[in-house]
Amino acid sequence: MAQAIPTKGNLLALKRSMSLAQLGFDLMDRKRNILIREMMGLIDRAAEIQGRIDSTFRQAYAALQAANITLGNCEDLAKSAPLDDSVEIRFRSVMGVEIPRVTMADTPPAMLGFVFTNSMLDEATLQFAEVKRLTRELAEVETSIYRLAFAVRKTQKRANALQNIIIPDFTRNLAFITDALEEKEREEFVRMKVIKRKG
Repeated sequence: MAQAIPTKGNLLALKRSMSLAQLGFDLMDRKRNILIREMMGLIDRAAEIQGRIDSTFRQAYAALQAANITLGNCEDLAKSAPLDDSVEIRFRSVMGVEIPRVTMADTPPAMLGFVFTNSMLDEATLQFAEVKRLTRELAEVETSIYRLAFAVRKTQKRANALQNIIIPDFTRNLAFITDALEEKEREEFVRMKVIKRKG
């Protein structure tokens, strides 16, 4: 920032700008802390969901393998399953960051019939329905983490710019203007004394 002309008006304007910059930094710092706290909670939740998905996938594939062994290839039966398009995405805001909220209809999975199937295929169907639910939950959490991380990085850049560039620049300008005005006052004082002695 170029040095301002040393006037009292510029000094007052600079003090107001400095106060706003410090307030802005404090707000950015609080925002960053809130976003980080929210993100850390989601990271723990994502790890827990990922573990449950891995376990459920293993159980689902084991149940599908057992169904394939007892029924032969279940591909044709799987094609008869109805399409589920009940996923809905809404958003909520955390400090201005849009976080997705993914919901889906809470209906039990459609069983594929009684004549040509058995309980092993039903178990596989139930396990894969749970995998789908967990995957939806994990997608919501991971997308939220990504968006929060992006917002934290952006907020950190702004806070750093305020702290390391703008506020120090204002501080230097305030010191320059204050010194210049004090020097003018001293000169005026000396000039008035000289005039008083002569008068």
